[in-house]
Amino acid sequence: MESPHSGDLFGDAPRAAPSAGDSPGAPLAERMRPHTLDEIVGQSHLLGPGHLLRGLVEGRHLTSMILCGPAGSGKTTLARVLAAAAGQNFVELSATSSGVKQIRETAQAAVRLQQHGGTQTVLFVDEIHRFHKGQQDALLPWVESGVVCLIGATTENPSFEIIPPLLSRCRVLRLESLTVDDLLVVLRRALTTAAPRGLGDTGVSVGDDVLVKLAGSAQGDARSALGTLELAVQRAALRQRTEVSETDLTEALQRPYLRHGAEEHFNEISALQKSIRNSDPDGAVYWLARLLEAGDDPVYVARRLLVTASEDIGLADPLALSVATSAVHAVHALGMPEARLVLAQVTVYLAAAPKSNSAYRAYSAAVEAVRETGSLPVPMQLRNAVTPHMRAAGYGAGYEYAHDTDAGVSAMDCLPDELAGQQFFAAVERGAEVWLAQRVEAARSRREQLRRGGERSAVDAVDS
Repeated sequence: MESPHSGDLFGDAPRAAPSAGDSPGAPLAERMRPHTLDEIVGQSHLLGPGHLLRGLVEGRHLTSMILCGPAGSGKTTLARVLAAAAGQNFVELSATSSGVKQIRETAQAAVRLQQHGGTQTVLFVDEIHRFHKGQQDALLPWVESGVVCLIGATTENPSFEIIPPLLSRCRVLRLESLTVDDLLVVLRRALTTAAPRGLGDTGVSVGDDVLVKLAGSAQGDARSALGTLELAVQRAALRQRTEVSETDLTEALQRPYLRHGAEEHFNEISALQKSIRNSDPDGAVYWLARLLEAGDDPVYVARRLLVTASEDIGLADPLALSVATSAVHAVHALGMPEARLVLAQVTVYLAAAPKSNSAYRAYSAAVEAVRETGSLPVPMQLRNAVTPHMRAAGYGAGYEYAHDTDAGVSAMDCLPDELAGQQFFAAVERGAEVWLAQRVEAARSRREQLRRGGERSAVDAVDS
């Protein structure tokens, strides 16, 4: 009798996904995909003795989990190996082509398999962040009941991409990028493993220097490293050479691969703004290059620079906002690749400019006062009396026209009575804001002086 793992006992039971590495002409990365936990390189924080996944496999009991990590870190491989090691049926769904109907059919088939003495089904969903809310909702009852053990894989931050009810029912496990040493182990294994799985029978070798350069260029991605290795060996074989040269590797590499998913995008934007805030043009222009070379939208980058000009430079260099605004228009007009020079120019300017967040702090303090005190009435002296009825009601009474005074400042208070005397703006002594701080303080002092003078005049009038 066939094993229930095949799904053949019940015609509509879920079937384990076939290994692409078994197909003729499969890429080297598929052919070399590990079959056991001991073959997996890296991720010792999960697979080492006494660690979580090793313990789950040894106990032959998996739990639903989300594997998050960069491309080529082994998420799919780990899911397949875990299911096989735990003796469970493995079914794979594509997040880009499977709808709610397929999810329910797979889960119902898993129920029938289990009812007829079969094993639990491990349902693997690659790129689970591409599932919309309805698809993720469809998984919930089956995961909660234990009918399926869900293993989702994602390159994105699951906190942003997975609905909370599903996330709460899964362990979130982060896979790390493979180190250069890890990748050297993977590459050397491929070179010494016999055909058809590996490249051991090609008669082409790879020197240590070339291998280290290849491993370093792969950005921790085993799939990318193996793909480059396979192509470089093919280039050498076509030229009837027995060793891969630097030229073969350069042709196989073409352009370095840069990871740039949603999380990396926001991380790099954050790094750009914080480098500018810290007046570090070297760090700022590096993160700008990372964004643009990975294909990020230059218009979006220009808008973030515009935000930075206001939030972090502000009144210390009032020209910064104009410079950043001009950059937005220039990027729209030029497009890439010329726009990169505009963005580099503005990035360096903003990083070198004096910094102030006084306007940001002033607005935040004013918002806090608004939330605490609510809709305080506008003082009568600040209201515009546009009709006789409004004038009769006292609108505009006590208004002092600043331009009629010698200093251009009157004693009139512009805050509601409940907030009289409160200060929201506090200048910093950097850049152009030094001059601005002097102007603000001079106006405050003049108003206070006029108020004190007005009070004395009122007392004198009473005494006389």
